[in-house]
Amino acid sequence: MTTTTPQTPAQQPWEPALSVRQVLGLERVQAGQPEVVAGAHRLDRPVRWVHVAEAADVGVMLSGGEMVLTTGVLLAGDEDRQSEYVRSLDRAEAAAVVLGLGRAFPTPPDVMRRAAERCGLPMVVLHRPFPFAELTEEVQSRLLRRKFAAVSLSEAVRTELTGLITAGAPVQRLLDEVARHAGCPVVVTNLAHRVLATAGERAAVDDVLRDWERIARQAGAASADGWVRAELGCRGERWGRLVLCGFRGERAAGRLLADRAAEALVLHRMLAGDGTHTAQGTGGTGGSGGTGGFRDSWDSWEEQSARVLLTDLVTGAVPARQLLPRARAAGLPVNRRVFVPLVVRERDPARPVRVLRRLGLPGIAARLADDHVAVLLSLAPDQDARALTAHFATRLRAEPDNSHAVVAAADARADWTDVPAGLREAQHVADAVADSATAALDLRPVVRLRDIHLRGLVRLLRDDPHVQSFAERELDGLLRGPDQDLLPVLRTYLATGRNKSRTAQLHHVSRPALYRRLEAIQGRLGVDLDDFEQAASVHIALLAHDAQQG
Repeated sequence: MTTTTPQTPAQQPWEPALSVRQVLGLERVQAGQPEVVAGAHRLDRPVRWVHVAEAADVGVMLSGGEMVLTTGVLLAGDEDRQSEYVRSLDRAEAAAVVLGLGRAFPTPPDVMRRAAERCGLPMVVLHRPFPFAELTEEVQSRLLRRKFAAVSLSEAVRTELTGLITAGAPVQRLLDEVARHAGCPVVVTNLAHRVLATAGERAAVDDVLRDWERIARQAGAASADGWVRAELGCRGERWGRLVLCGFRGERAAGRLLADRAAEALVLHRMLAGDGTHTAQGTGGTGGSGGTGGFRDSWDSWEEQSARVLLTDLVTGAVPARQLLPRARAAGLPVNRRVFVPLVVRERDPARPVRVLRRLGLPGIAARLADDHVAVLLSLAPDQDARALTAHFATRLRAEPDNSHAVVAAADARADWTDVPAGLREAQHVADAVADSATAALDLRPVVRLRDIHLRGLVRLLRDDPHVQSFAERELDGLLRGPDQDLLPVLRTYLATGRNKSRTAQLHHVSRPALYRRLEAIQGRLGVDLDDFEQAASVHIALLAHDAQQG
């Protein structure tokens, strides 16, 4: 399995190399007093090998990337041969030429210097006698050590990632391991540069994402500053990229690490598409198996990215302002926008995403709990937030077998820093609705804080010790009694406004049977449910009990 286009050995980007500048900085080379006399702007060219050559047509013996060492013995006194020697090196794409000054050339030859400058070939002269064998040995040993280290790292990473995949590890676990080996942030994007997944130290990742839209498009060409990219694709189809952002190790090691990581992600996705493996998250949108399965697996990456972002917003684990770059990199419009926080009671997190796409509404959605999906809409200031929210809820309820879906909404936020509070408010409303199935049946598609009244207040106070002890005291006769079926009857009776006919109907009992149960409840609690104040007290206690249990 490969994720990059095959290349000839001389062109393989992962082959370890030293730069001309690094070679000149070696202690042994410094002993020869090196001086760069031409091509000083090209000292970052990679040196793949060191070669000693005197012949004027030296280029025919080279394959590219060599640093050529010469004393110039066969070139002295012939300016044409000197010029051709340099041109031959340039045609062969040599990395640099090093000339040892001595009997042949006591000073740097002007003809060779000018030719090298025209070609952009770094030319270095050594002012002190220097044994070329020492330089060759030093550079070759360093190159071999680098190559061995890079290959060892590659095999270790491949073995580790393959083991994780075999063990059923999620995609995020693989990326975390890649980031650990790389020592820098790892970002996975689709072909439009939208961030699908990240790994690495949170602060470093946030720094990378702060200006992602601009820097992502430069990542392919940014080789000097540690940006290493590997394409993701399979069966002739590219679908994304993996980027090591600011890799500080050897370039060769970075290339190998990125390639091994890309191979692992492709394998993980293939297995997920074939139904034998699942990516982290809650699944994608669409069919199953084949190429559609691949897309489902990939969509789950987008859902996972949205889930991490929305979870961090809801919990307040990260300040909202610090999450802004992540939201922007995930494709959410954030400049001059109005944000509408929603929480949907929905067991299929793919459904809200499908509806968002069909309506063309910009936003992100992800599951926060078993049946709660958070949705964050990003609208233009001139759009009607309430109307679009209602339209979204209506379309969501129109989905097959989804007529009872409830959308809990907070008021639109014009300031990004207010989004976490809005999401928590929407979650509170959704939780309050979930406390009572009978109450939820008559709720409108979009529920707001003002719609949950007393239930919402009690839920907010459910952790207060005074409220907890009040609920236990009021309901003690039922909670400790043997007839636990009386509590659901009481809940329905109070939720229906003490409507006996409706309560009997919902519990499938006759009215006389219901009367007997109500009498038993009143006897256990020592209250008169026909008295409004006593019934209200029991109702509040029951709401608090249900909120605590929930």
